[in-house]
Amino acid sequence: MNNNFSNIERAEMLTQTLPYIRKYNGKVVVVKYGGNAMINEQLKEQVMEDIVLLWLIGIKVVLVHGGGPDINELMDKIGKKPEFVNGLRVTDKETMDVVQMVLAGKVNKTLVNLLETKGGKAMGISGMDGRLIEAEPKNEALGYVGNIKKINIGAVLDLLEKGYIPVISTIGCDKQGNSYNINGDTAAAYIAGAIGAERLIMMTDIDGILRDRNDPSTLIPEITVSEAKTLEAEGIVSGGMIPKINCCTEAISRGVRKVIILDGRVPHSILMELLTDEGAGTMVTRDKIS
Repeated sequence: MNNNFSNIERAEMLTQTLPYIRKYNGKVVVVKYGGNAMINEQLKEQVMEDIVLLWLIGIKVVLVHGGGPDINELMDKIGKKPEFVNGLRVTDKETMDVVQMVLAGKVNKTLVNLLETKGGKAMGISGMDGRLIEAEPKNEALGYVGNIKKINIGAVLDLLEKGYIPVISTIGCDKQGNSYNINGDTAAAYIAGAIGAERLIMMTDIDGILRDRNDPSTLIPEITVSEAKTLEAEGIVSGGMIPKINCCTEAISRGVRKVIILDGRVPHSILMELLTDEGAGTMVTRDKIS
């Protein structure tokens, strides 16, 4: 913190967060974590600190994570070249073994350990534990890439009730025992909906939705689901932002009150979104009833 701040000013800043602490106390916030905030070690530390701080003030945080760069790194080490079709990783049996090893093993347990060292109480699970994410093949050409059939949220609710921060890797399974690579944004939307989360925060590598993608000052702070569809038709929402918006819409249709597309490159962006007037990124809300 800036050393020019007096103790009184620091105390006043803390008291300004009280309405937000009161608002979110006891509520569930789901954070989809990935992108640059996961690669940059300093940002990773800050994100974990933010999550622990929220947990300590009584907000129930569920962390859903990806891990694409770590998967690519291990595949490179074993001499296997990643293949993608329309942004989705082609996942044969060997690649699925790598995905499961990296997500449910290395990445998941690293995040749990970080949260614990910051003073939190975390428990790591995958979508296979308690059959949290039941899945089916999405497309034969993609191999073990899955569509979500059902969310069995009981294990997550049990962890929250016992005071843990659940840390979830997005691997699904079917009744035959096959495991599937599940899109992290989609999994977060379904999980947040099954919990009835107050907020879903989707951390990305962009400012949010911009009217001019080259001008950060054109950030759109809030849109409804219908307005998002209009922006897509106008070409303002395009490329990789389209599936993000679709996941926002999916989450809201499943009962999540508000979804925030947040720039994970900004330090402490989660705290700015939840505990200040200014917020951060773009908030997607359900359509207003006239």
